[in-house]
Formats: sequence, C-alpha cells, structure tokens
Amino acid sequence: MPHVYMLRCADDSYYVGSTRDLDHRLQQHAIGKGSAYTSTRLPVEIVWAAEYARVDEAYAIERKLHGWSRAKKEALIRGDWALISRASRRRGLQGPTG
Repeated sequence: MPHVYMLRCADDSYYVGSTRDLDHRLQQHAIGKGSAYTSTRLPVEIVWAAEYARVDEAYAIERKLHGWSRAKKEALIRGDWALISRASRRRGLQGPTG
C-alpha cells in the first residue's frame, strides 16, 4: 500500500516522502540511500506516516505537505488537527484529508 511519511533528520529538519513499500524505503534512508537530502543528515527517524489506497493520493498528499510550514508539520506529527485547521484557514490550505 502507498504511504506518505515524514522523517526528522539529525539536523532537526523534516523530510517528506511517499513510497509503495514503507519498510524498504525507511531502510534505504537509514543507510544513506533514500535521498540526497537525508543522506547528509543521518540518522533519521520516522515521526509520521499515513497509508493511502492509491499511489496518486499519496503523491498528492506528499506535495501538499512539502508546502506546509514547520509549525504545521509539527502539529500533524502531534495530531493537533485544531491547529492544522486554523493554519489552513489562515493560509487557504487544506490538510491531508482534503
């Protein structure tokens, strides 16, 4: 099943990605083969993930999350939907469910 995931890197930045095989992709990131961005910021840890029915859904959510502020990403990690909703209304964005 397709997943969207967020990693916290060693420099405290966030990386958002999507994949068809989450376990395999996390292994790739752990050994520095996941992406150029994460390979220079090891170690990384997964802080959030969601499963979707279709690849195009997962990719669309990934693209949305790339545009989110750090505060909004951290609210997602915490599951703080109220803060995400308030931030979305202020900036005209919608969360990962719509």
